[in-house]
Amino acid sequence: MNRTIFQSLFHADTYLILFLIVIMSVLIYLPTGFEQNNDQFSSRVKGRITAVDNKEVMQMEILKTGEQRLRVKILEGDFKGDIVTATNHLMGRMEFDKIFKAGDKVLVVLNKDETLKEIINASVVDHYRINTELILLGLFILLLIAFGGWTGVKALFSFVFTGLVIWKILIPGFLKGYNPILISLIAVIFLTAVIIFLVGGFSKKGCVAFLGAISGVVITGILSITFGNAFYIHGAVKPFSETLLYSGFAHLKLTDIFYAGIFLSSSGAVMDIAMDISASQHELHKNNPEMKTRSIIKSGFAVGKSVVGTMTTTLLLAYSGGFTALLMVFMAQGTPFINIVNMNYVSAEFLHTMVGSFGLVLVAPFTAIIGGWIYGGK
Repeated sequence: MNRTIFQSLFHADTYLILFLIVIMSVLIYLPTGFEQNNDQFSSRVKGRITAVDNKEVMQMEILKTGEQRLRVKILEGDFKGDIVTATNHLMGRMEFDKIFKAGDKVLVVLNKDETLKEIINASVVDHYRINTELILLGLFILLLIAFGGWTGVKALFSFVFTGLVIWKILIPGFLKGYNPILISLIAVIFLTAVIIFLVGGFSKKGCVAFLGAISGVVITGILSITFGNAFYIHGAVKPFSETLLYSGFAHLKLTDIFYAGIFLSSSGAVMDIAMDISASQHELHKNNPEMKTRSIIKSGFAVGKSVVGTMTTTLLLAYSGGFTALLMVFMAQGTPFINIVNMNYVSAEFLHTMVGSFGLVLVAPFTAIIGGWIYGGK
């Protein structure tokens, strides 16, 4: 009997992975609608800087302005081995400026003529990091599979699938002007189902975790809209949001995108808590099938209290870490604390943290109750 159940669950996992492989294959080749039409006349290749001329670079205290004249050797593609010249313009803004030196590997954009056989001009985009990123990704995959085994493989599929959904569906949907809150909610529900049932399997454990996670996501979404309006925070508070408006996307509802980002970013933590509680109730019920519904719920509450206690702090550290420099500026300038907490940037992060924490705190009792009823046979 147990062997038959195991085989059924294994086949269910296999079918779900095959389904994901098909969907991911479609997503990879699915056009976003924002691809460049002149890609045939330009190419992005790896290059190595062979010489740098800094005569036009001017030092202004800690900032540099002017331009670097670069000679770059192309390391791949149709023009491999060619030497091209490029100019690196320095704006005096450290977050955007790149300083290159001889020997650096860089990403180069080559603009070609109509025959595609001659280079019109070349521009250096940034340091070349693709190889290092691939090494880091490869190490992550090896560690995930070595530690998690078959579950690690399934987690890897969910990781890749989530990235494709965000890049191929969610972001293009935002840019096309679709309702950000609605498509984010649909995407989160879909991703939650795929991730939880892929990792937890088609079982009571997966069902409890899914229903509990969805309850937390819905609550987070409602709270983000309700308190977001009360905070009077415009979506342009997020970095690069205003740049979108001046790039031909004035129709975008930045505030709704900001709200959608709140429950989208907290959905992962909500899934973690829901799965933790569901898994603990599953183990209790497996070892004691006669356990009453009330006892299962009580145990779920006990586990939830411990998990929530650390997860809320995790959200605070994750969200505030990106604004460390901003907080340092406030402290260095002696800005009054009341001014700091009332600023739109800080208020936005406060809203982000608190609404996400509300979702985490509330998903625990909801999951515990749902698990009690499902595992208790109600």
